[in-house]
Amino acid sequence: MTIPAPSIEYSVLSPMLIVLGAAVTGVLIEAFLPRPVRYSAQFTVTVTGLLAALVAVISLTGHRSSAVAGSVAIDGPTLFLQAGILVTGLIAIAPIAQHRLVAFAPQGALSPRSAAERSAAGSGVIQTEVFPLVMFALSGMLLFPAAADLLTMFVSLEVLSLPLYVLCGLARRRRVLAQEAALKYFLLGAFSSAFFLYGVALLYGYAGTLTLSGIADAIRIGSGSATLALTGMALLTVGLLFKVGAVPFQSWVPDVYQGAPTPISGFMSAGTKIAAFGALLRLLYVALPGLIDAWQPVLWGVAALTMVVGSVLLVTQLNIKRLLAYSSVANVGFMLVGATMPAAGLAPTMFYLLTYGVSALGAFTVAGLIHNHDEAEDDDITHWSGLGRRSPFLATALAVFLLAAAGIPLTSGFIGKFGVLKAAQSDGGTALVLVAVMCSAIAAFAYARVIVAMFFREPGPATPVPAPPGPLSTTAVAVAAAATVLLGVTPQPLLTLATRAAEFLH
Repeated sequence: MTIPAPSIEYSVLSPMLIVLGAAVTGVLIEAFLPRPVRYSAQFTVTVTGLLAALVAVISLTGHRSSAVAGSVAIDGPTLFLQAGILVTGLIAIAPIAQHRLVAFAPQGALSPRSAAERSAAGSGVIQTEVFPLVMFALSGMLLFPAAADLLTMFVSLEVLSLPLYVLCGLARRRRVLAQEAALKYFLLGAFSSAFFLYGVALLYGYAGTLTLSGIADAIRIGSGSATLALTGMALLTVGLLFKVGAVPFQSWVPDVYQGAPTPISGFMSAGTKIAAFGALLRLLYVALPGLIDAWQPVLWGVAALTMVVGSVLLVTQLNIKRLLAYSSVANVGFMLVGATMPAAGLAPTMFYLLTYGVSALGAFTVAGLIHNHDEAEDDDITHWSGLGRRSPFLATALAVFLLAAAGIPLTSGFIGKFGVLKAAQSDGGTALVLVAVMCSAIAAFAYARVIVAMFFREPGPATPVPAPPGPLSTTAVAVAAAATVLLGVTPQPLLTLATRAAEFLH
């Protein structure tokens, strides 16, 4: 018996193929190019690949079709979220390229501390394998929201996760903490993947197919055991909620974000959430709309719990990376509010995902640039008194990102939160809106405390004196800050784009 080969539509898959090709090229660079030229070659290939993939996504605007025998869906949400992932990837690669784990600059906070480090660095560049690892993770992120069947979804989940496990353990200064973070992320990630795979098996047993549209048809007809369908849905949702860091599956988030290299923490906070929420939205809206009476109340409870736990624990944090981690958890709660509102929640949720990703990347980039007198990252907020006088640019940019996380008007965070809460209010989620407003007020206190310390207190002996950031990091922070303000002042073009894209291919 001859099995026909599936037709592969390379044009519509071009964004993913370009990024994957750049990742493979990066591996070949590591294998064959001499050390002195690896850094420039890796950086050039990475940035060129990301820009080319973004151009490919833009060229597909308005395209709606399936590819690879129906396992990949190219539609509005896919292209919008892929563009968001690539934009955050471009912003993230700048601080990654200038971080200690990749490069030593000739002066300032990025210079080696000793002759031994210079010798170990050789040409001044180490661990350039970070670039292909990031590109492999991005290729999985691009496929995740486009997956139209559960097997493709699982494969993309693993492709994006495995490089992140490695990247989390690459911190040079705090190797023990980084390796602990990587191990914890790996073990809990494998645990959640097992839940996801078990849910795939149960839904396949119920529907007899792995395609999302086929599962929706089986649920609509009502064939098979309802218990099997509900259990499979629950296990799948657990796997996805782990990836986004929702309560009660958030315990890994603060530890991993604190232990991982700071640019990698920012990359995870932005890219992983966009990709995982894209997959969650497609699962709920395409495969499981017939079970909305079962999953909507549960996810409303998860959203409320996530907002409350994230906001309350946020107030107790004195480490900036853990504060940003719990801020991430709290924002996931707001995203879940929009994701569970099928009538009007898709467009504002996609807008929120993109704007949050940009501001979170900016905040982590700033946190990674603040070093103490020993040239190590100083993430202790109690040391930051008067930081606004020592480094006005970094402190002002961080204040903008924190105000966006708090949802203050004239920032993108306000527009994102307002959009998802308006969708909730119009779709019967008034109680969630009240919880969200209360949690926003609680979280605002924690953000304000950091801003007050930086700008309204006198510098002390422990106050860091950050060296001027390199050109790449400066550009990343400036672009993220400008986008955060611009999308808060004039959000309509992006909102219109999200609204036009908010229709899944069934």
